[in-house]
Amino acid sequence: MKCYEYFLRLLSRREYSAVELQKKAQEKDFLPLEITTALEQVQSYDYQSDRRLVSSLIAAAQGKYGKTMIWRKCYQKGIDRDLFEEIWQETVAEEDTNTNNWNELREKVKRRYKVENFHHLDPKTKAKIANFLQYRGFKPWELLALWQREED
Repeated sequence: MKCYEYFLRLLSRREYSAVELQKKAQEKDFLPLEITTALEQVQSYDYQSDRRLVSSLIAAAQGKYGKTMIWRKCYQKGIDRDLFEEIWQETVAEEDTNTNNWNELREKVKRRYKVENFHHLDPKTKAKIANFLQYRGFKPWELLALWQREED
């Protein structure tokens, strides 16, 4: 099997970053020249695009995870930080649903931890909420402060 055919087979199932494709091809013992040629070929036909991969990762995770967690997923796939930042800014500029996402997240936290008012949180609940938000890549203290200001 040629490297180009191998890439097509992989890309027919899901999106891969260029780095992921290179690693998979190296595991199959393809020659470096063959790998770069095949990668350029699939990119020229727009079968593989890091921009498209980052956009889909952001779209799938936005609202569920914060910027930090989404960046971590992109980093694991070998995506450049500058490319991620560029696409993140485009996505955030296009969709002005940030306030909707924060409101949905706030309601989810309220339901999950049975919170009625963010001003009167006991330390144990506050720590649980902070862990919940931080695990998902959000900045918990900023969000809690924002939600407290909104309640005023």
